[in-house]
Amino acid sequence: MKQIGNLEETVLLLIMIMSEEAYGFSVSQAYKDHTGKSISISAIHTVLSRLEDKGLIQSEMKGSTEERGGRRKRIFVMTSAGKEVIAEIKASREKLWSQIPGLS
Repeated sequence: MKQIGNLEETVLLLIMIMSEEAYGFSVSQAYKDHTGKSISISAIHTVLSRLEDKGLIQSEMKGSTEERGGRRKRIFVMTSAGKEVIAEIKASREKLWSQIPGLS
């Protein structure tokens, strides 16, 4: 299993939730909505770049829109490797949680 940090895991999960609308700004907004904490666009782009380098997400440039002043968006989607990593993390965490006495 590829090693990823908590921030990378959270961003991966957000990309899975957001489906075809995951781009830098939307991911940073979703992160703030989910965690209540702000994160800079540059930090999000750094995480997205690392995840793409690890093969866990891939990106594609989408067409320009008037609302973005004619600029294009780089949309990020989960790869099968990314889905596998998230599934492994989930299984590992569930195994640990299930071993806590008195917690059901």
